[in-house]
Amino acid sequence: MTSWTPQQAALQEILQTIHESTDTRNAAVQRSITHKLNNFTRAPDYVGYLAYILSSMPQEEDRIRTIAGYLLKNNARLILRASPEVLAFAKTAVLAAFSDPSIMIRNAAAQDIVAFLGILEPKNWPECLQQLVHLLDSPNSDQQEAAFNVLEKACEDYPRKLEVEINGTWPLDYMIPKFIALSEHPNSKMRAHAIACLSYFVPIGCQVLYAHIDTFIACLFKRASDEDPAVRRHVCQALVLLLASRPEKLMPEMGNVAEYMLYSTKDKHENVALEACEFWLTFAEDPDLAPYLHPLLGKVAPVLLDCMVYSEDDLLWLQGDDEDAAVPDKDTDIKPRHYGGKAHGFEHEANGDDSSQKRVGAYGEELDEGDDDDFDDLDDDDFADDMSTEWNLRKCAAAALDVLAVRFGADLLNVLLEPLKTKLWSDDWLQRESGILALGAMAEGCIDAIEPHLPLLIPYLINTLNDPKPLVRSITCWTLGRYASWCTQPISEEHKNQFFVPTLEGLLRMVLDNNKRVQEAGCSAFATLEEDAGPELAPYLEPVLRNLVFAFDKYQHKNMLILYDAVGTLADAVGSALQNPTYVDILMPPLLKRWSKLKDDDDDLIPLLECLASVTIAMGPAFLPYAGPIFDRCHTIVHGSLLQYQAYQQNPEMDEPDRSFLVVALDLLSGLTQGLGMALEPHITRSQPNLFELLTVCLKHPHAAVRQSGYALVGDMAMNCFPLIRPHIPAIMQELIAQLDPEPKVEFISACNNAAWAVGEIALRYGRDDPEFQRWVHPLISRLIPILLHPKAPRSLHENAAVSIGRIGLMHPTLVAPLLPEFAQAWCQALYEIRDNEEKDSAFRGLCTLVQTNPAGIMKSLLWFCNAIVRWNQPSPELNSMFQQLLNGFKQHDAVGWAAQVATFPPVIQERLATRYGV
Repeated sequence: MTSWTPQQAALQEILQTIHESTDTRNAAVQRSITHKLNNFTRAPDYVGYLAYILSSMPQEEDRIRTIAGYLLKNNARLILRASPEVLAFAKTAVLAAFSDPSIMIRNAAAQDIVAFLGILEPKNWPECLQQLVHLLDSPNSDQQEAAFNVLEKACEDYPRKLEVEINGTWPLDYMIPKFIALSEHPNSKMRAHAIACLSYFVPIGCQVLYAHIDTFIACLFKRASDEDPAVRRHVCQALVLLLASRPEKLMPEMGNVAEYMLYSTKDKHENVALEACEFWLTFAEDPDLAPYLHPLLGKVAPVLLDCMVYSEDDLLWLQGDDEDAAVPDKDTDIKPRHYGGKAHGFEHEANGDDSSQKRVGAYGEELDEGDDDDFDDLDDDDFADDMSTEWNLRKCAAAALDVLAVRFGADLLNVLLEPLKTKLWSDDWLQRESGILALGAMAEGCIDAIEPHLPLLIPYLINTLNDPKPLVRSITCWTLGRYASWCTQPISEEHKNQFFVPTLEGLLRMVLDNNKRVQEAGCSAFATLEEDAGPELAPYLEPVLRNLVFAFDKYQHKNMLILYDAVGTLADAVGSALQNPTYVDILMPPLLKRWSKLKDDDDDLIPLLECLASVTIAMGPAFLPYAGPIFDRCHTIVHGSLLQYQAYQQNPEMDEPDRSFLVVALDLLSGLTQGLGMALEPHITRSQPNLFELLTVCLKHPHAAVRQSGYALVGDMAMNCFPLIRPHIPAIMQELIAQLDPEPKVEFISACNNAAWAVGEIALRYGRDDPEFQRWVHPLISRLIPILLHPKAPRSLHENAAVSIGRIGLMHPTLVAPLLPEFAQAWCQALYEIRDNEEKDSAFRGLCTLVQTNPAGIMKSLLWFCNAIVRWNQPSPELNSMFQQLLNGFKQHDAVGWAAQVATFPPVIQERLATRYGV
C-alpha cells in the first residue's frame, strides 16, 4: 500500500454517517445526513476515506462498503484536488476492490474505475487500462466480464480519451483487434461487449478502427444472426452509427443491410427492433442518402406502420382505460418546466429561410435545430408524452415516418394509402389507433398529397373522438391538432361549418373528458387550433371560455399546467375580442381563485403568471379592476427574488434561488404595461421600493433570462407609459449600452435582442433631435453597427439592431447619416424579408431620412436599397411617398446614370420599380 493512512476519528465519523444514512424513514435525519456528507467534501482526503471503507474494511457489511463506493463515484471529481498520496491510495484501493469476493463491492468499484479513468484520463492512469485489457484473457469468466463491462462504459462515455498515445504506444492498436477477435467469443455477453465497444469508436472517426473497418463490417455481418438478442441489438446499433458516419462503407452492401434491418425491425425483442428502427430514422434524416432510400420506401414504410401498434408492455404501462379524472396526480407525473422569458423577434415573409422551427412529433425527440433564440422554449402543444416518457419502438417508428414524409411527400402516401385505409377502418382498436398516429406523423410532409382526402378524414377523426377507448381518443386529438391549420383555413362558410366548427366542438369535448390522458391531448390540440385559428375564434369565445373555465374545477395538477397554456394561447389568438365584459366575467373569477390559493414560492404560480400576462394584454382596459393586487404581488415577487439572490451572492453555500419567479413576474408586469399603459401610474408611484429601482437592479442580474425580461419591460414601458419611465432612462441607458455586444455568448442572445429593440422604442418616444437623447446616439450607434455587420451574430439580432439604427436615424439624422455607407447594405439585407409592420415602417422611414440627409451614402448599396423597397407589400402612405421622392430624386439627379444602374438590377426589381414608382 501507499503512505496515506486514515485518521481513526475522521474514519469513524464518516462511517457513522454512512450507517445513519440507511435509515430512510426519517426525512429530517436524511436532510441532516445530506448536509454532513456535503460538508465532508471539503476535507481534502475525503476520497481516501471512502476508498478505504470500500476496499479495506471487510468487517463492515457489504451494504455499507457499497454506499462508500457510490459516494466515491459521485464525488470522483474531488480526486483532482487530492494530495499525491491520497490519489495514489484511492487508485490502488479501487483496483483492489475490483477483485473483491463480493459482487456488490466489485460493482461499486467498477463504477469508481469508470469515473476515475474519465476524470484522470487513461494517459494518467495507464496501469488501470493495462489491468482491464489484461483481464479480458482471464480464465475466470466473472473477471473477464466485469473488466469488459468497465471498458464498454469507458468506450461509451469518453472514446476520444482512449484514442491517445501512452508511453510511446497507442493502446487502441492492441484493443481494437482484440475486441474484433472477442466478437467470436463463446460467451454471448463477451460478444455483446465486443461489438458495443467497437461501435462507440465509429462516431468519433477513430483512425485505428477505420484501419480495420472492412474486418469490423465483416464481423458485424457474421454476428447479424447471433442467437443472443443483446448481440443483435449492438450489431444494429453499430450499423446505425456507420450509416451516420461512413455511409459509403455500407452502400455497396445496402441491399443486404436493408433486408437485415427490415427483418430486425420486426424482431420479437423490442430492444433489437428499436435499434433497427433507428436505422430508418437516421437514413431518412440525411438528405444525401435519399436516392438510396427512395427505392426501399415500398418495403420500409409498411414495416414502420406495423411498429406503431401498442405492444402488450405498453398497454400494461399505460393503464389507458381508466376514468381517472378525479384521481390526484403524483409529483412524479409532472415533468419540470423551464421558463425562458419574452424574446423580441420579427415574422418573416413565407419565402424567407426561417423555416427552422423545432419540430417535435408524436414521439419525444426534436427533429430540427431550433431558431437561434429559441433555445429556452419548450413546446407543450405537441403530443410528446404520447406514451411513457421513454423512447421506444412506437415513437421511433412514428418519428421515422414523419421524416420520411418530409423527405418523400406524395411518394410515401402512395405506398401507405392501402395499408393506412386497412388500419383506419379495422375492427381492432389497436390497429385503428396506430393508423391515426401514422396519419398525424405524416401531416407535415404529406399535407399536399393528403389534402384531397381530408374532407373524408377530418369527419372520420371527429367521429373517432367518441371511441370508447381513451388511447384512441387521445391520439385522435393529437392528429386533429396536426391538421388544425387546414381545418381553420377561412376558405368558405361551408368549410368552416363542415370542418372548423365540428373540430372546435370535438376538441372542447375532449378537454372535459373523464380520462386525464385524453384531457391532456385535447387541451394541447386545442391550443394548436387556437394558434392556427387566431381571430377566427372570436365568434365562439363564450362557449370556448365556459368549457375552459369548467376544466379549472375538473383538472388535476399536471393538466392544470396545460390548461393555463391553453388560456394564455387563446388570449394571444383573439386579442382585444377578450375585452367584452361578458368574457371578462367568465374568465377572471376562476383565474383569481387559483391565484389566491397559490403561495409566492409555489412552482404552479409560474405558468399562471405566464397565462395572466397574455390575458392582461388581450383584455387591456377591461383588466383594470383586477390590476392592483396583481401588480402588488408581482412587485413583491421581484423584490423578494432580488433579496434572495443578494443573500445567495453573499453566502454561496446557500442553494441558488430559482430565477423563474423573477422572470415571470417581470413578464407579467410587461403584460400589465401593454394592457393598461398610463393607468398603472398610481400603482407604480406608490411601489416601495420603487419599481424602477428594482428594474435597474434586474438589468445588472448575472442571469441572462432576468436581463432579457428586464429589457422587454423597459421597451414595453417606453411604448406604453413613457412619461413614467423617462426620469429613470439615464440609469437604465448605462446598463443597456453595456448589454449591446456584437458577439454575445449564446445564452445572452435574447437579452441582447431585447436590449437592441428597447433602444429603438426609447429613441422614438424622446422625439426628433431631443437634446437629452443626443448624448447616447454615438455610444449606441457605435455598438449597434458592429452587431449588424457581425457575420456570426444571429439573424434576430441583426434585425433588432437594424430596426433600432433606423429609428435612432429617424430621430437624429444629422448624427447618424455620415455613417450610412458603413451599414447601408447590411441594413437592407437584414430587413427586406421581415413582414410589413409598424416597427419595420418606422425603421425604413429612418433609413429614408438618412438617405435624404446623405444621398451619397446609399450609392454603393443602391441595388440592396431598391430590393428592400420593392419587397414591401403595403408601405404606409408616408413611407411610400418617401420612397417615391427618393427614387424620383435619384432619376432627376442623373437620368442616364440611373438608367444604366437600374439596367444591371435583376428583372423582377426593374419591373416593380417601373410599375410602382415609374422609375
